[in-house]
Amino acid sequence: QLELVESGGGLVQPGGSLRLSCKVSESLDYYCIVWFRQAPGKEREGVSSIHGSQDTPYYIDSVKGRFTISRDNDNYAVYLQMNSLQVEDTGLYYCAAGFVCSGYPLPAGAFNYWGQGTQVTVSS
Repeated sequence: QLELVESGGGLVQPGGSLRLSCKVSESLDYYCIVWFRQAPGKEREGVSSIHGSQDTPYYIDSVKGRFTISRDNDNYAVYLQMNSLQVEDTGLYYCAAGFVCSGYPLPAGAFNYWGQGTQVTVSS
């Protein structure tokens, strides 16, 4: 059973930065790892994704130029560097593993493996 654990969330002012980590229990090579987020009262949306054996990252338009996804295959980890954070980025951030990496909006139902989430709050 694949397990994922997120960390790195917190409270930050608008314009600030956070780096989220997703530690995976096994090799990334065969999976696409996706960062989803869910704001109160809104649907869960895929924010960024990267495959364990391909170099192309994917982003939704609202985070392009501000967020950067990266991976460390040796340590079974995926990161999301979030800069220039906006109030609209507030939400519970999850990482998920599956076999779909592109074609946004990504359907949350296509992913079978999820972490417990880490809260990101952007507020002044």
